[in-house]
Amino acid sequence: MATWSDILVEARQDLGFTGDMVPRNLQGIRAALKPERLPDLDRELATLSEGPDFVAFLDAWWSQALVDSASGTEDKERALDFADLAIALRVRGAVKPLTR
Repeated sequence: MATWSDILVEARQDLGFTGDMVPRNLQGIRAALKPERLPDLDRELATLSEGPDFVAFLDAWWSQALVDSASGTEDKERALDFADLAIALRVRGAVKPLTR
């Protein structure tokens, strides 16, 4: 299974994404989000503990943080495409193939 940093490199190369990289952790996400989004993040975080729900929470808010950290409309679209691809690559690597 590829590491997260390998996945980000692959996604950057596939899409030519050159935007800022937001760390996929709460500190990085909080720092990159627009301030008006923080209450929503905190409200959702308060309902989570761990496991798949927390991973989905990180994916969603990391994607939003990448978009918030981008400047123009085109850069925001590229950031969202990059986030979608990186998450898809991570999920694909985490799914075990079916064996017969």
